[in-house]
Amino acid sequence: MTARLPEPRLTRIYRLEAALGEPVDVGDVSAGRRRIVPLTGGTFSGPELNGKLLPGASADWQIVLADGTALGDIRYTLQTDGGALLYVQSRGVRHGRPEVLERLGRGEDVDASEYTFRTSTRIETASRELDWLNKGVFVGVGGRRPGGVIYETYLVA
Repeated sequence: MTARLPEPRLTRIYRLEAALGEPVDVGDVSAGRRRIVPLTGGTFSGPELNGKLLPGASADWQIVLADGTALGDIRYTLQTDGGALLYVQSRGVRHGRPEVLERLGRGEDVDASEYTFRTSTRIETASRELDWLNKGVFVGVGGRRPGGVIYETYLVA
């Protein structure tokens, strides 16, 4: 038995560019400030998967901590160009220097290199051709844009 384990490799699966609706600010709850941010549309593309985000079945249920850190429970539904449905759930964290988070909060265009936005992701599908997604371990990198968000999702191999 060898003690050396393989180093993980990342393969980009898709890039989702989504539009955001008006947040619902639930207010201060025990864990922090609860916000629900609807994902109202968008498209995704990758080497093997392309399609659109389904509005009405997609949102980010956030907790925003006192220091501005956002903890995301991001759930969205994608439809591939071939008609397959993908249910995606990501748990994420977005943090950075206070002045950077304030700029994001005002809706300014802030370069994604100025803050950290990472997710761990699960993908479910009933498609037999895409069954490999059900068995994958995925991570993501996010970026906030005025009125939108970008997620790049990678398979960990």
